[in-house]
Amino acid sequence: MAEAKTMQHPQIQSYWKELNCGFEQVAEVFEECMAEALASLSKEGVQAYVENARFLGKMGHGVEPILIFLEEWPAAAEAVGEPALPAIMDCIRRMWKSPNGKAIAPFLQSLAAAARRLRSPEQMRDYLDVVLDFMDRTTSSIHGFHTTIPSPGLPEFFRQVPYLLSQLAVQGLKNWTEYGIRNYHDHPDRQRDYFSLQSADSRAVLQRERHGTLLVDNERKLDLYLRGLWRESDHFVPYSLGFDELRKPVPYFDKLGIRLPDVYDDIAVAASGSGSGARLAPLPQGEGSGEGGRFPEGEIVISGLDRYRAVLAHIVGHKRWTEAVFADNLSPFQRMAVELLEDSRVEHLAMRQYPGLRRVFQALHPAPAEDACDPAAESAIRHRLAMLSRAILDPHHPYANLDIIEFAKRFHALMEQGDSSTREMVDLAVAFGARTRRQSDQLAKIHFKDTVVDYRDDNRQMWKFIEEGDEEEAFDQKRKIELAEELRGLPPRRYPEWDYTSQTYRPDWVSVYEALHPTGDAADIDRLLARNAALAKRLKRLLDLLKPQDKVRIRYQEEGSELDLDVALRSLIDFKGGATPDPRINMSHKTNGRDIAVMLLLDLSESLNQKVAGSAQTVLELSQEAVSLLAWAVDKLGDPFAIGGFHSNTRHDVRYLHIKGYSEQWDDQVKARLAAMEAAYSTRMGAAMRHAAHYLEKRQADKKLMLILTDGEPADVDAKDGRLLIEDAQRAVRELDGKGIYTFCINLDPKADEYVGDIFGKQYAVIDNIQRLPEQLTQLFLTLTK
Repeated sequence: MAEAKTMQHPQIQSYWKELNCGFEQVAEVFEECMAEALASLSKEGVQAYVENARFLGKMGHGVEPILIFLEEWPAAAEAVGEPALPAIMDCIRRMWKSPNGKAIAPFLQSLAAAARRLRSPEQMRDYLDVVLDFMDRTTSSIHGFHTTIPSPGLPEFFRQVPYLLSQLAVQGLKNWTEYGIRNYHDHPDRQRDYFSLQSADSRAVLQRERHGTLLVDNERKLDLYLRGLWRESDHFVPYSLGFDELRKPVPYFDKLGIRLPDVYDDIAVAASGSGSGARLAPLPQGEGSGEGGRFPEGEIVISGLDRYRAVLAHIVGHKRWTEAVFADNLSPFQRMAVELLEDSRVEHLAMRQYPGLRRVFQALHPAPAEDACDPAAESAIRHRLAMLSRAILDPHHPYANLDIIEFAKRFHALMEQGDSSTREMVDLAVAFGARTRRQSDQLAKIHFKDTVVDYRDDNRQMWKFIEEGDEEEAFDQKRKIELAEELRGLPPRRYPEWDYTSQTYRPDWVSVYEALHPTGDAADIDRLLARNAALAKRLKRLLDLLKPQDKVRIRYQEEGSELDLDVALRSLIDFKGGATPDPRINMSHKTNGRDIAVMLLLDLSESLNQKVAGSAQTVLELSQEAVSLLAWAVDKLGDPFAIGGFHSNTRHDVRYLHIKGYSEQWDDQVKARLAAMEAAYSTRMGAAMRHAAHYLEKRQADKKLMLILTDGEPADVDAKDGRLLIEDAQRAVRELDGKGIYTFCINLDPKADEYVGDIFGKQYAVIDNIQRLPEQLTQLFLTLTK
């Protein structure tokens, strides 16, 4: 079994033994992955994490599945919850037992991105149902008995899942997948084109299924709506409307958050002269105003976002004003009436606070026709209650039923006295039921048309029971593990990588592990600087010219570096004269000149161990000497700067080593890290640049400069296509440019002109004479920052 040399925490050591993994690549990253798992998963969740990782490592499909799972699952569990893991592993086992084993790695790779869009175990199960149905229907057999031919489109589907879920709700994904299966299940090439989004047919169906307002894209707006208007904050948990055909789920809230549909379509409502509305069908794709509005033809359009706001207003009303009452002594019909009147009460109170809600509530509330139900042939209880609810909401209702009119007036009379209460709604509901009860209410056939108010929740929180039964659920989350001692290392940060062949990003593709660089002997760096004393003396003359000289006085400061005598004297005179003195009697100074932040990113790949032609020094030693001199020069200038090094061993293990941070001084501690520099592995440059930019972009500076010192082109052992990482690095340069970060590459490869221009454009320099690196690197920096 592989040994993990840096694994020191005893608890992690026990998990490593339990994992029983022989892959060296896993040993290298296991401690960091476990640190993230222990911080984010429950005790049972960590145990399941290790057990399932062990299964993936013994599956016979190489190191990729276990590595991806170790990296991705803690982040995925944060999004969809730990209860989703058994269904995910069941899906993986079914792939493993079928000819589709090669689809397991793409499935796992897309898992975290999918989880961030799905956001609940229920949504994840719906997604897995789509996956398994897809696999079963497209996996074929030569002789018709045992499946032997893997699904051609399944791996391509998983590669597109992050993009698909950014465009579609789960029901839309199901419809899009169903079309491809139905039309291309027996044509492998066309199936691949469809599920890789290469065919026109595929893109057309995708466009057709793109509709409505996705919850995941509007969570921030809705969260601000809750916080700003209602002073509430809650977690949103989506569910899909397209899978449970027998009983459509409805919104509700519990201790885990507010459950909402994953998508709402815009709805057109016919507007009458009275302001009441009659519900029409959802708008066709491409129609609607987006934020709600009125159509010239007399239709009001309620946007999907307004529908979410209506649901949240209703639920917050229950959380604020509803008090749970006992349900044991009430019949099902009485409970139905209580829920309806309590719904009307909390909406009335919400509209009292924000009158604009009435427009949305009235538009979304059905308006059943009074003669729509035949009491002799069907139960009319839902119909009567829906009419009562509409009459309470709409003062211009058309109903002539005397009972409806009377109880609507009794409701408003209660509300005029104050906020009323849930208890009073119980009494009113019982009275309404006794007054309007009919023998036909017991009929099996119930009138449902125009009786469902779909923005209201299921009222599970307004009931309590003397005898507990199946109605109660425990929603308490299990506590996370608290370690007795601090864990070493940081969990990985995941970055996308640009795939130039498909012109798309591979989400969460690269895992970057960061740590402080080990330390060595700081005196080694001092000796290097002493060796370059003559060069340092020449550079100091240049530094003196570049160093900001102009000082600007900032007056009228309550706290400052020195006393402003003019203001102080005026304040003293005011004080003696009985006036309030000005307390701003100090002044300070600032330098009117350079405002630059620098990030020096060092390639620490294996090739730096090569000897320089005609010299006994290695490229690494010369780089160490050059960086030491540059750091000394930047420190003399007073510019904030950081130094980081990187190397990679596949996309699963990119190491970013902090040598100097922005808050650290150029001291012996930093020199000790620089003295211990070692070169190993490969050069995954794009991921390292994105990670370094994560720190540089937070600096407050007029100019942000990233210097990349490398001796070769981007490459890694798992990148078979030589252009792949070059194109990704070029994309990273463009991303950094969009963030206001200027990148410049100093390349020590004599053949660099063949590729470095493709990555950095004209922002590079090739140093052919590496022995002059210490001098040229510093002069290049001074030239770039004049």
